[in-house]
Amino acid sequence: MRAPLFNVHGVSAIYRFEMARFTRTIWQSLVTPVITTSLYFVVFGSAIGSRMQDVHGVPYAAFIVPGLMMMTLFTESIFNGSFGIYFPKFVGTIYELLSAPISPLEAVVAYVGAAATKSVVLGLVILATASMFVSIDIAHPIAMVGFLVLIAVTFALFGFILGIWANSFEQLNVVPMLIMTPLTFLGGAFYSIEMLPAAWRVVTLFNPVVYIISCFRWSFFGQADVPVALSVGLTVAFFAACLVAVGMIFKTGWRLKN
Repeated sequence: MRAPLFNVHGVSAIYRFEMARFTRTIWQSLVTPVITTSLYFVVFGSAIGSRMQDVHGVPYAAFIVPGLMMMTLFTESIFNGSFGIYFPKFVGTIYELLSAPISPLEAVVAYVGAAATKSVVLGLVILATASMFVSIDIAHPIAMVGFLVLIAVTFALFGFILGIWANSFEQLNVVPMLIMTPLTFLGGAFYSIEMLPAAWRVVTLFNPVVYIISCFRWSFFGQADVPVALSVGLTVAFFAACLVAVGMIFKTGWRLKN
């Protein structure tokens, strides 16, 4: 009997195992973004937003919603993707995964799929929470959902690479906390880059997060700081680069077999 081309049962087992960890702490996982989003709206939406003019015709409190969603999506996707593969390395069960009748592609689909699912759920929770503070009209809902999933999968895949690279729990937090958070705050999460002086605007365009947030904000309000096609193209290119990196890791066994 020939083996199936795609081990659905193996992928499903890993996926359900990863999601079970999420459901065991679901209240903590959901309450945190709700409280954080509420605090952002109290500070930025009410205290600061009431003193600011509309941005491109959009009330400031509504303008920051896509940035808030992306900020959480970046960190959660990377963390969930990295922790899912790092924990088997930490406890020594990674060898069971490597010897199991499951291909590298199937393992990546299971771990990254679970991490992306968690991130998308949290992103939608933030959107629901934000809608209680401000009226939100999504101009391109299908594009919004599609880009939300693309970003979640891409950064979960990036997190998967970081989980293989990391040798300690401290290293898992280096990229999300010391790199992604500053890039997000400087990437137009809470402002339009057109509000910056010309010189700083040029510098900001070297920040890749600018393109992601701009495209996601376009799906909400139909306006973007940079071309949407360029934003999608760069995101897909980063996704492809992560796929190539993962393929090389499994081919060489880098930090998996030693």
